[in-house]
Amino acid sequence: MILLFKAALRNSKHLILLLISFLTLIFLTIANFLEVSALGVLINSDTLSQLMSGKPVSSSALEMVGKNSDKNPLQWVIGKLQAMLGNVSSFKVMISILVSVALFKAISLFWSRYMTQLMAIRVSRDLRLQYFEHIQSLPMSFYQKHNIGSLSSRVVGDAGQIAMSINSALTNYLHTPFTILLTLIACFFSSWQLSMVIFFGIPMIVLPIITLAKRVKRVSRQLQTNQERFASVLIDFLAGIQTVKIFAMESFSFRKYKEQNDRMAVLEGKTAKYGLLTRPILHLITTLCLAGVVLFGLLSLKLTVSQLIVFCGFLQMSYETIKKFGDENSNIQRGVVAAERMFEVLNLKPEIEDHPNAIQLRDFREKIEFHNVWFKYQEEWVLKDVSFTIKKGETIAIVGPTGSGKSTIVQLLPRLYEVQKGKILVDGKPLNAYTQSSLREHLGFVSQKPFLFSDTIAANIAFGRNFSREEIQQACRRAHAEEFIVRLPNSYDSMVAEAGQNLSGGQQQRLAIARALVKNAPILVLDEATSSLDAISENKIRMAIADLHGIITQIIIAHRLGTIEHADRIIYLDHGIKIAEGSKEELLATCQPFRQMWEILHHSEKKQVAAEILG
Repeated sequence: MILLFKAALRNSKHLILLLISFLTLIFLTIANFLEVSALGVLINSDTLSQLMSGKPVSSSALEMVGKNSDKNPLQWVIGKLQAMLGNVSSFKVMISILVSVALFKAISLFWSRYMTQLMAIRVSRDLRLQYFEHIQSLPMSFYQKHNIGSLSSRVVGDAGQIAMSINSALTNYLHTPFTILLTLIACFFSSWQLSMVIFFGIPMIVLPIITLAKRVKRVSRQLQTNQERFASVLIDFLAGIQTVKIFAMESFSFRKYKEQNDRMAVLEGKTAKYGLLTRPILHLITTLCLAGVVLFGLLSLKLTVSQLIVFCGFLQMSYETIKKFGDENSNIQRGVVAAERMFEVLNLKPEIEDHPNAIQLRDFREKIEFHNVWFKYQEEWVLKDVSFTIKKGETIAIVGPTGSGKSTIVQLLPRLYEVQKGKILVDGKPLNAYTQSSLREHLGFVSQKPFLFSDTIAANIAFGRNFSREEIQQACRRAHAEEFIVRLPNSYDSMVAEAGQNLSGGQQQRLAIARALVKNAPILVLDEATSSLDAISENKIRMAIADLHGIITQIIIAHRLGTIEHADRIIYLDHGIKIAEGSKEELLATCQPFRQMWEILHHSEKKQVAAEILG
């Protein structure tokens, strides 16, 4: 429960909304109290006939009002008003009060519901914003542990559930105690003998609420975990639809989907059963208690009908509040589970943070140095004591078999991961001496699997920066992307489908290269950036990269020999260990694994180029 209010008060502005909401709920309780009291006065058999006649209430009736003032405070108010107004009809006084009470309740009802809903909306909005902002600060290792379905369900489903549960908690834990206290005081004020029934009824009501709440919480936790799996199955199917169709595995995907869907339906059924079982049980108990009150009041205490109705009205207000507590408690338990899941992420501390004294990297001037760098994913070391230096303006190629740690090296440079041993220096200072944002601003990065957003081509290349159209076009020409862009219906304003599905792999990669080039960063990282390009397009990119030689520092990871042939130096890795470093000629002479790789790739590339030319 504390987590719900902690979620609500993460923004200090919500405290004001919380207080206003509580205040409107208090007014609503007072309005309900006045409504019941007005009903008792109206039914009073001693004054009803005179009120209906439109004449002032007789002295005997007023005397009765005074005698019963301890039974109904509103009678006392009417008596006082009548005494002050003199010959004004008591009927008019009564009608005026009833209309005022009805108007007061209508206004209180609207504002109490509106303010609680408004608070829920604001809390949900802020939680979604804080969640998204927080997960952006978490390292890449976090995303390796959580799938997309899990993260998306928490930001959408859990935030909404928490907001609804906060609404219920506000009613149950702030409004309900106030209502019960006020009505119990009124009940004891009216008849302490009848009020003793409350001590028998409350334990019978509280016990099923507690029992069912535990079961709802347990099932809700299972349900939300299953919803994550369900979302993951659906996302996997949509992302891999081409593979599913090619292998004709629609039936297999359907079985997986149906299994999770059926499991979720079973859990939803249990949640509905436990949630809906509360009110019938409480209704049975409260009805029996009210029946006992009526019989005991009429037969033993000889109360009048108006007194009994007022008492039962107060008692029903108390019981109805408790029954509503039981209904809302199921929703609260679901919110508690959602809050636990959301705070599981929000409480994670970013592993990579800017040092308090971190400075801005203003300009890359000299070199990048890897000193005895070690890095591991979980328990397996991917890089082992790797050392090398890249001078400004150099073109360095990193090659080696799959899994040798090539991509890890270029992911350590922008601090997507943190070095576990050793250090990486930029211009003589370790990476953590600079702010992450300024460090990454100096890097242009093209990954093996570029990602494009559902936006225009120009917006994808600019990627949130205010580049001019001329700068964007110049970058596309250098990346040899303009040749296909101008053939699109709206040229640079053409929309890119989700994940770039309306573009070929080579076209996507050229747009990613243009995105890196338009940034005009002093360091360019190409991680298998030409793997999806044909030989002719790759040759054009290679020439574009060659034009940048000496102007910007290039770090190239590639299996295509044409891309790395003119590198100043080549670093050969195997199983995370630097085996050799030098020019192409030096490695061909001294590094047998590199020579074997070169011969195999050189032969296969010649065949591929010939096939593309003939084709």
